[in-house]
Amino acid sequence: MDPQQEKKHITAEDAESFTTKILTANGVPPSNATIISKCLVQADLRGVDTHGINRIPSYMERIRQGVLDAKAHPVLNQITPVVAQVDGQNGFGFVAAHMGMARAIEMAREYGIGFVSVKHSNHFGMSAWIVQQALDAGMMSLVFTNSSPALPVWGGREKLMGVSPLAYPADWALDGEGRQTEDPNRALEGVMLPMGGPKGSALAVMMDVFSGVLSGSAFAGHVTGPYDPSKPADVGHFLVAIKPDLFMGLDDFKERMDYLYQRVVGSEKMAGVDRIYYPGEIEQITHEERVKTGIPFVQAEIDSLNKEANKVGVEHLVVS
Repeated sequence: MDPQQEKKHITAEDAESFTTKILTANGVPPSNATIISKCLVQADLRGVDTHGINRIPSYMERIRQGVLDAKAHPVLNQITPVVAQVDGQNGFGFVAAHMGMARAIEMAREYGIGFVSVKHSNHFGMSAWIVQQALDAGMMSLVFTNSSPALPVWGGREKLMGVSPLAYPADWALDGEGRQTEDPNRALEGVMLPMGGPKGSALAVMMDVFSGVLSGSAFAGHVTGPYDPSKPADVGHFLVAIKPDLFMGLDDFKERMDYLYQRVVGSEKMAGVDRIYYPGEIEQITHEERVKTGIPFVQAEIDSLNKEANKVGVEHLVVS
C-alpha cells in the first residue's frame, strides 16, 4: 500500500483538543471554539469525512483573508413568542446555528414549536449535529441551509442553486456544453443536475427560499463557497424545533416511531442487499466504531492540519 494512503488514527479527544487550540490561536473565542470543534469531530466520528476537521485549513484561510470574522458573536432578535432571528455577524456557521437551535428548543418547550432564521452566517458543517442538538433535548427538528451554487434548476444549465438533499443517480451531471455525462472528468467542467429531477430541483429552490430569501442572506446563486476566500459567504439557515407530544402522548409517539423503524428495516430486501438501514443508522454504527478505534486520516490530511499548527505554534496531531 502507498504510505500516503495508509490510514492513521486519531482519538476523538485528541482531534477535538487539537482543533480547539488551532481555532483559539487564530482568534476564535474559547466558548465558540469548543462548539466548532465538537461539531467537526462529530462529523468525523459519524464517517462524514468531508465535513470534519480536514475543513480547518479552508476555514483558517478565510480568517486570514478577512472574509470570516473569527471573533464574531451572533446576535439574537426575538420576533414573536415562537419566531426569532440570529444574525451570524459573518462568524462561524456552527456558532450561529447552535445559538439558533438552542433558542428554537426553548420556544418549543413553552409553545410547542420554535422557528429561527439565521442570516449573515457561514458553512455550518454536517447538519446532523444540529438535528442531534434538538434530539438530545427531546425535540423533533427541521434544518435547512443554502450554499454556494452547484447545480442548475430543472431544465437549466448554469450553476444557480446549492446542493440538493437527494442521492446521486447515474445521470447526475452535465458537461461544459450542457450535455448529460457520466464521465467524472467532463462533469467537473460542467455542473451537477438537481438530484431527483424536478422534485429535487424544487427542494433545492425551497431551501434557498427558507434559508436565503426569508432570512435576508444571499440567495439565487450569490452565496460564496467555503473554499472561495474572496468575500464573505453570507449563508442563511432556517431551523425548526417541534415538541413530539403536541398531538398525542409522548409514549404513543415513541411507540409509533419504533413501529416505523421496524417496518423500514424489516421490509422485503431487494436482491443483493443484506440489511436495510434506517436513515442515520450507518452513521451511528460508524460513530460507535470510531469512538473505539479512532478517526482514520491519510497522511496528506494530517500534514495539512499540522501545517496549520505550525503557523500558530500548536503541537502536532497525535496519531497511532
